[in-house]
Amino acid sequence: MRSTFTKIAFLALCLAEAPLFAAPPALDPAAVQVGAATITYRAQLGDTLGVIAAQLTSSKNNWVQLAKLNHIENDRTIPVGTAIIIPVALLPDDPSTAQVAAMSGNIDAVGADGRPIEISIGTILSEGTIINTGSNSFLSLSLPDQSHVALPSNSQVKLSKLRTARYTNSPRTEITLLKGRVESKVSPLDKNKGRFEVHSPLAVAGVRGTDFRVDLVGDRVMTEVLSGGVAVAKKNQAPALTLRPGQGNVTNGKGVGKAVALLPAPQLNGRPQLQERPTVRFSVAAVAGARSYRAQIATDADARNVVSEAESDNTELKINGLEDGKYFARITALDQTGLQGIPQITAFTLKARPEPPISIEPKNKSRAEDVIFSWAEVGNAQAYHLQVASDAEFRQLLLDQPAVAAPQFSAGKLALGTYFWRVATIVEQGKGSDQGPYGDPQRFNLLPALQVPKFADAVEGDLSFRWSAEPGQTFVVEIGRDAGYSALLLTQTTATPEIVVPRPDNGTYFIRIKAIDADGYVGPFSPSQKVYIGSRWITSDGSPLLNVGGNTQTGH
Repeated sequence: MRSTFTKIAFLALCLAEAPLFAAPPALDPAAVQVGAATITYRAQLGDTLGVIAAQLTSSKNNWVQLAKLNHIENDRTIPVGTAIIIPVALLPDDPSTAQVAAMSGNIDAVGADGRPIEISIGTILSEGTIINTGSNSFLSLSLPDQSHVALPSNSQVKLSKLRTARYTNSPRTEITLLKGRVESKVSPLDKNKGRFEVHSPLAVAGVRGTDFRVDLVGDRVMTEVLSGGVAVAKKNQAPALTLRPGQGNVTNGKGVGKAVALLPAPQLNGRPQLQERPTVRFSVAAVAGARSYRAQIATDADARNVVSEAESDNTELKINGLEDGKYFARITALDQTGLQGIPQITAFTLKARPEPPISIEPKNKSRAEDVIFSWAEVGNAQAYHLQVASDAEFRQLLLDQPAVAAPQFSAGKLALGTYFWRVATIVEQGKGSDQGPYGDPQRFNLLPALQVPKFADAVEGDLSFRWSAEPGQTFVVEIGRDAGYSALLLTQTTATPEIVVPRPDNGTYFIRIKAIDADGYVGPFSPSQKVYIGSRWITSDGSPLLNVGGNTQTGH
């Protein structure tokens, strides 16, 4: 057996050194077994470590490392079938790609050759591509190993390295952050010994599988880790520290800052799960140490498809421009250094259309004997849904009119008291009617109407009218020559509940009065009263008016 090995080794030596053979013989692919982070090659007749290194690794000089790793002292006496283990670090690179998984807004991209790339869902990007996101624009990339890279608005990155190790397909990814932020959710790389790094002008963040964010602000690089671990290093230096879940740090020109705890997830106030106005609002409880708050709106819980974001220096966040639909809000608190904290993720539904009409009346209070509800007309409205209740939660409905055709509704006489009312718009959709959200509830108090007695006066002299009043009221009196008051004999404002009018010519007149309360509320006119003035005064039913001892009486 030993003589056989000697012959094989001698033959291999001759083949390796013979000038007639410029290239080593091709290796048998069937002899390669692929593992998660290594490959195993079964030596064939004539193999040397130099031949194996030249054809299976990134350099023929790797034969030295192969010899140490596999404990082979003489690579020219390798028995046929010997298992040669090659780690993924020595394997050559093959090109890889990234694919656009989601996007919104304005995205610009330039390839490695300097040519612009038109970005759309599914676009394949290669190494060297530079990507810019505009204002309120977002991009999500998917890598072959199911890792995801998200670019918020106003950010720029370069896909500096998109490669995989041959045979094992272990990722070798480098993202260079040139401006703004990049958020990465990296599939575990421990088993396949892959590499994922985010480079910036000052620091390098390297991971083996984690969820982390890198933010470039001026001369500072902020790194935040949500899961896994991230090794942070100054550029071209060894890692200075490893950030654990819930930690972040700031790297600047002076060095790599220490690890600090990220702020906790903010707690939401109220019930934001249903949003019924075009401006989406979130209110959070103040987080100790926070200088501001940020909200990202996405169509998925992992925030891979971000469609909008907003930042506020107070606890109220507002987002505009969303279509009706289902969303997820990811809200974080930012500390005094700008590090973004743990996110609060909340699912919500936006149902703001068709928008409700603007309420007109009644508002605050009414003195109408017949209460009329009115609102502004919506152009494409098929109908309106009116509700009137005795409580602000509309649990005690007094009126529920689901299909009011006109922008008003007469409720007739209602009992005195406090009421709440609201209106929703109904439009015709392809699949039927669609009712939008109700408008803001309107509260009003129904108060007694102006009580005006039946007017009477003496047969001779000026006309004198009196009526009941409440403190602070003023009044408008109209005397018309016709029932429509198109021709007025008199219109007069008075601060007292009485008026004296010089006796007019004989004829039929109409009188009405409205009160203006101390708070400015203008009530409706009282019911019109008809008075006939002739040689003697009579009431509208023909009864004569007599003056007896200074008192006016009706004669029968």
